[in-house]
Amino acid sequence: DEAKRLEPLRQKIDEVDRTLLDLLAKRAQLALEVGHVKQEFGSVVYRPEREQQVLDKVATNNPGPLKSEGVQAIWREIMSACRAIEGDMKIAYLGPAGTFSEAATLQFFGHSVELQPLATLDQVFRSVETGKSQYGVVPIENSSEGAISRTLDLLLESSLLITGEISIPITHTLMSQSGHLDGVTHVLAHPQALAQCQHWLTQHAPSLHREAISSNAQAAVDASKNPQYAAIASATAANTYGLKIIQEGIQDDAHNRTRFVVTVSYTHLTL
Repeated sequence: DEAKRLEPLRQKIDEVDRTLLDLLAKRAQLALEVGHVKQEFGSVVYRPEREQQVLDKVATNNPGPLKSEGVQAIWREIMSACRAIEGDMKIAYLGPAGTFSEAATLQFFGHSVELQPLATLDQVFRSVETGKSQYGVVPIENSSEGAISRTLDLLLESSLLITGEISIPITHTLMSQSGHLDGVTHVLAHPQALAQCQHWLTQHAPSLHREAISSNAQAAVDASKNPQYAAIASATAANTYGLKIIQEGIQDDAHNRTRFVVTVSYTHLTL
């Protein structure tokens, strides 16, 4: 029967898992030794170009059946966990939790980092400049709306350097306490998100008052406190703040993406 056929396969999976754990422990030990050498010579722990080389190599050598994107995601988390053994890495980004900036941060650095959500782009830059965070992740360009002017201004004014970048798809989700629009009078979002969803809103929710606020995640926070509010944010934000999804993918451009850059101080980069 099914159980008899599955049991030997599950035993083999358990055996492979034990082997993987042993290999991960060996890799972590080697990463520690690399860290000791870097410390001896005063080098920085994190080298994004080296990690990208590793990710490219595992994609090239991937024998399947796992997709290369999935294998790279696994390796990114392995490298993130290995980095964490050497010490906490603090990453500043435009918060609160649940923003696309947070998603970009986690996709770039992995989950074994200490997240520093901040209220403004200016605060993200200041945190990196003063050494409170080692790196900052900020949006620089959206495929629909163009360049993020405040980010460009800060890059010109600041001594921070760009050490990496990542582009992620932007999927806007409409959410509320109830999961529908009955009794909802306002839809809240960042001005850019409202602009990116204007055709959908005009067609499906023309009576809602559109209110621009500091971030989509803040819109989700506000909607979680007021049943008259709906928010446009990420699906992650809905889960984070206990909201129910009304409709996913309400952006007018199905291929909407935002490019983020990773900032670092010259001092930290040349340690």
